[in-house]
Amino acid sequence: MITDPLTIGIIGMVVLLLLLALGMRVVFACALVGMVGITAVLYAKPNFDLMKAFLAGAGISGLTPHSKAVSYTLSVLPMFILIGYLAFYAGITKSVFEAARRWIGWLPGGLAVASVFATAGFAAVSGASTSTAAVFARIAIPEMLAAGYDRRLAAGVVAAGGTLASLIPPSAILVIYAIIVEASVRDLLLAGFIPGVLSAIIYAGLIVLRAWRNPALGRPIRGYTWGQRFESLPGTFPILLVIVIIMGGMYMGWATPTEAGALGAFVVFVFAVLRGMNRRQFTDAMLETAKLTVMIFSIIWGVLVFVRFLGFARLPENFAHWIVELPLDPWTIMILILLAYAVLGMFMDAIGMLLLTLPVVYPAVVALGPGLGFEPGSGDVAIWFGIIVVKMVEICLVTPPIGLNCYVVNGVRPDIPLSDVFRGIGPFFIADVLTVAVLVAFPAIITWLPNQVFH
Repeated sequence: MITDPLTIGIIGMVVLLLLLALGMRVVFACALVGMVGITAVLYAKPNFDLMKAFLAGAGISGLTPHSKAVSYTLSVLPMFILIGYLAFYAGITKSVFEAARRWIGWLPGGLAVASVFATAGFAAVSGASTSTAAVFARIAIPEMLAAGYDRRLAAGVVAAGGTLASLIPPSAILVIYAIIVEASVRDLLLAGFIPGVLSAIIYAGLIVLRAWRNPALGRPIRGYTWGQRFESLPGTFPILLVIVIIMGGMYMGWATPTEAGALGAFVVFVFAVLRGMNRRQFTDAMLETAKLTVMIFSIIWGVLVFVRFLGFARLPENFAHWIVELPLDPWTIMILILLAYAVLGMFMDAIGMLLLTLPVVYPAVVALGPGLGFEPGSGDVAIWFGIIVVKMVEICLVTPPIGLNCYVVNGVRPDIPLSDVFRGIGPFFIADVLTVAVLVAFPAIITWLPNQVFH
């Protein structure tokens, strides 16, 4: 019988990956391996027989989800999700795209650039990448195709633009990261704002450069007067107000992320009612919010049981010690970790990937912090790594074979082959790699805003 906890932990990791490869859902695979793993670790102890170990393992597995579910931090997720669905049913997305079209359409590839900034605007009230991609696949792609834009560019820009919701607050992924590593949700949400805007600017610059060199990709949209441009601005006020409430509330310190999210949801609800949202649309928004919230919470619960098993097996601390002892430069190790995320993201969804890897990888990154230039105990390494790893998650949302955003765009627009969507995303993948390189080379881009506000 195997009695070494570390060996049991490694076997558990292998079994989990096997179950996921066979198609078992993340929540069930993690909960099953976690409970059996805890039982195995306890059974290896001298004072535990099999029944006693099983009862203890089942008890720990049952209490873990409840202890985390009652956490106040988790309450921010349904608020952010609700904002996005209410904004969609209120028709705010169309108003934002129309405003961006009138103000930015004159650039080379103007409609594509407008799509980038419109998705960035919607990301500020959505927080979910796939829903952002789905919404603008319905709104922006028809407009671009009608204007003669290359369909690969049209599909690629929507799939890539949807990923901006992972960084720009309110971001559900950043909240999940904060919960896993026990970092400040407020600091992370603020830290994601500048990198998110930077990503949008790099996307836009790439489109302008490509369309300038090859006008056939997407010609400028002209003919709007200044009056028509200013007429489009009132439609963007709900999003601007939500941004002010969420960012301003956290910046000034008078609202927690959950309170800011609740205020933002209320504001969007008022605008939705004023715009004529009916009872059925409101019911649909609430049901969709509940479905997505339950899905995310279920995954978190299952993975937390597995994380508790890893703690019993002492796998994270042993992995961190092994990483630190490697005869490599800390930056080399960091790059290898990011490359591992890039490969893993080709086969796993974003939430599952974070939940499974962070309990093991995060302690190692913290241990490397001084070698990366971060002061021990400052917390900056947690914020910096959080934004970097979420940006890697963005890349994974558009890379084959999973590339969830690409499948979403293809699902909404089946007339555009999936192969064209993936080809259209290629230049944006390069832009994302460039963005990651900039964020890794200049950590202050990430840490400056939260440090200015709270330190």
